[in-house]
Amino acid sequence: MKPDDKEPTFLKEYKPGEAFGELALLYNAPRAATITVKSDDCLLFSLERGAFNAIVKTAVQKKREKYEDFLEKVEILKSMQPYERTKMCDSFKEEWFENGDVIITQGD
Repeated sequence: MKPDDKEPTFLKEYKPGEAFGELALLYNAPRAATITVKSDDCLLFSLERGAFNAIVKTAVQKKREKYEDFLEKVEILKSMQPYERTKMCDSFKEEWFENGDVIITQGD
């Protein structure tokens, strides 16, 4: 609920295992919404901002290293500067496919 809202606005119902508040942790900002528990059997874990940021930074660094190692072996990309490779690594999004899945179709 925003300070100028008169009535609460329903945005989402969270399922077990989901998380919220990551943007507030990343940017040291106030929470953008109020979360209300609907039952007595709720278990909530909290994470201190410094620990969260350390986890995020470590994950980003590991991702960069993994993709940089790969890109350094691609012949056509060997002339790229390290900074350019890092920027390319940061833009990658991993997707997994099952055996036989169509990844791209001719003509698309």
